Amino acid sequence: MLNVLAAEMSVGMSAVALTCLAAIFALQLRHSRPDADRASRQQKFATLGAQALLTYLPILVFRAQWGGMAGFFAGSLLLLLPPRIAWPAYAAVGLSMLLPPVLDGRSVLDSVYLCQSTLLTGVVVFGLTRLADLVHVLHDTRGRLARMAVTKERLRFARDLHDLLGYSLSAITLKSELIHRLIPGNSQRALTEIREVLAISRQSLADVRTVASGLRDMSLVEEVNAAEGLLIAADVDTRVTLQQGTMSQQVSTVLAAVLREAVTNLLRHSKADSCVIEAVRQGGRVRLLVENNGVQPDYRDLSVHSGSGLGNLASRMREISGELHTDRGPDGTFRLVAEAPAFPDRNRSDTDAMASATREAAA
Repeated sequence: MLNVLAAEMSVGMSAVALTCLAAIFALQLRHSRPDADRASRQQKFATLGAQALLTYLPILVFRAQWGGMAGFFAGSLLLLLPPRIAWPAYAAVGLSMLLPPVLDGRSVLDSVYLCQSTLLTGVVVFGLTRLADLVHVLHDTRGRLARMAVTKERLRFARDLHDLLGYSLSAITLKSELIHRLIPGNSQRALTEIREVLAISRQSLADVRTVASGLRDMSLVEEVNAAEGLLIAADVDTRVTLQQGTMSQQVSTVLAAVLREAVTNLLRHSKADSCVIEAVRQGGRVRLLVENNGVQPDYRDLSVHSGSGLGNLASRMREISGELHTDRGPDGTFRLVAEAPAFPDRNRSDTDAMASATREAAA
């Protein structure tokens, strides 16, 4: 605009120049939109063709005074065309600006200046537009990450609540049935079981509070001892082997949750009278085994609230770079094996946890 006004042209010619300038401005806004490269090929060629005419035809009248418009056209080429075509076309536009100063009778220095300013303007237009696109992508990505974090926290809460309360409620149900049988003939034993039910209830309340705050840690050793006592109270012959050695708190918590779910399933879904629990460390890995009999081969829990404990536990094992396997034997036995590094690599665990959360959120 300054070049046009400085040329001291007639009012009519100035109006024509300003009209062309406004048209180029409108086209450039269209080409710099975030979704401009998604336009159809016909639309791209139409708008680029219009900008090319508005860039080069006025040069025949305004000569070098109009040369500054070529930089925007060069930027539009970079924005809309494939790179293998855009960059040669961009260079051609820059080189074409060597001619207007020559036609105007100006020096070679003016020609070089107009050429390099055209190329510079094209790069600036291209860079600023792409920077704006990157800002939009960044904001979208932050939004997705925030939603993923919320989903991951919901999954953690639901998973921990299932793991903790499923076990506690099963224990309360079992002991309540035992108390019902003991009251007529063994009131002293019944009182002892009632005290244990109260302790489990209080612990369940504390578990719910700690799950809500995300601070729940469990000990595999304590869980093995608690499971042994619960199974013995249920008249299940229990054999325990504890050689777990040292391990990280995260691994201990996850394996304790696996044991809780295994014992809960044993009490709910089988008529077991024997159970084997082993927690053994071999080298750098910890292996938890729970095996029981009394499983009905054709059993399927089709209730709405049957839960998804094993699926949750498999996900938690992946978070610590571990594995969970289950199988049923022909003689009505059920075997659960959970194995993980005693001290998993933190970076790998974080990657596995994110992948697991993505899979669960998609599901």
